[in-house]
Amino acid sequence: MTLTAKLPDLRQALCAAVFLVGGLSAANAQSSPTVQRGLNLAMANCSRCHAVDKLSPSPLPLAPPFRDLRLRYPVENLAEALGEGIVTGHQNMPEFRLDPGQVSDFIDFLKSL
Repeated sequence: MTLTAKLPDLRQALCAAVFLVGGLSAANAQSSPTVQRGLNLAMANCSRCHAVDKLSPSPLPLAPPFRDLRLRYPVENLAEALGEGIVTGHQNMPEFRLDPGQVSDFIDFLKSL
């Protein structure tokens, strides 16, 4: 296959990439600074096990996707545990303790899902 024959495929791939990056940028631009900071916390500390978006499965099947937490209970109820330090009954999850600003950002992020 010649380069000329591959050009339509390359153009389609480029258009798809531009569309995807543009869509992600628009989604990030619409989120508040508190939601973005909460997402950053989740990405840095939680995304190894938990899904932190609206669609993907959790990398660790036992770890619930964060989007499902609000179906179990009001996410505001997590604020005290996040501030005092979450300790779970299984060894895979480390203890987390967030400062009050981080707790607020993280709760805002969970609400955005």
